[in-house]
Amino acid sequence: MNVRRRLIPAALASALGLGALTACSSDSAATGNTDKFDVVASFYPMAFLAEQIGGAHANVTSLTEPGQEPHDLELSTQQRAQLEEADAALYLKGLQPAVDEAVGQTGINTKIDAATLTPLEDHGTGGHGHEGEEGHSEEEGHAEEEEHGRDPHVWLDPVKYAEIAQGVGKAFEKADPDHAADYKKNTAALVTKLKGLDGDFENGLKNTKSKVFFTNHAAFGYLAERYGLTQEAISGVEPDSEPSAARVRELQQEAKADGVTTVFYETLVSDKTAKTLARDANLKTDVLDPLEGITDRSRGDDYFQVMEANLKALQKALGAK
Repeated sequence: MNVRRRLIPAALASALGLGALTACSSDSAATGNTDKFDVVASFYPMAFLAEQIGGAHANVTSLTEPGQEPHDLELSTQQRAQLEEADAALYLKGLQPAVDEAVGQTGINTKIDAATLTPLEDHGTGGHGHEGEEGHSEEEGHAEEEEHGRDPHVWLDPVKYAEIAQGVGKAFEKADPDHAADYKKNTAALVTKLKGLDGDFENGLKNTKSKVFFTNHAAFGYLAERYGLTQEAISGVEPDSEPSAARVRELQQEAKADGVTTVFYETLVSDKTAKTLARDANLKTDVLDPLEGITDRSRGDDYFQVMEANLKALQKALGAK
């Protein structure tokens, strides 16, 4: 927050890791004084939280450009410098290794790891807590599951996302006490909206013909667990991992056994494997957006709109009554 920084000696400001970033996430080259609480967010779900909670007091920059697949993000020297100049970094450890490394090396004063604000779980490739889940992981040898262990896609569960929002709000209040009251109010409003979204999903998915859905990669484990569904993913937590022939055959058999009608794919990665499985198993295809970024292909302009579109897609695929 550069209003306060101007009163701080340059050497001390450098030691504290204070600085500023442009508010425009697509213009990563621009830096400078903004007179606001400058937050660098790792990717869209974190940037959305920062914008909603920070409101008029925050200047938010995302390290992941719109349309860029966040798992594969590599940071430029310039982006690392931006991190050093920010007031706060908001990220989710375990999703983007390059960001984890950069944040760990930076001298930034406020580091907010969303993975510490709500419990993370290992969902594997199939639905959490369903018979055969462990067997799938071992048989198919999903190396990414062994490497990362815990599923980072917590923002797709509105309840867990609300828990993260509350933690982020408290961190903002502590880092920028001059605007703590507004951060608290904004956090409360966001949590209320997320509770409403949770209610929409609970009511909308309570009575369906099927409880099993197929996805391109295992991003929806928390959502499935929250609403009594079973996610079966073609790939693992990493969207670009290739399924084995045995896994594809298994999904074809399960589609018949569980009344699966649809294979979901997403907007930021190739839909080739999902559409091939759907064609071979005589299934439909549709989009279930993991909300890792908003583009012109997204079914909505922000988190809430895309989540409501996801709900409608699930209701249609599962035969909601």
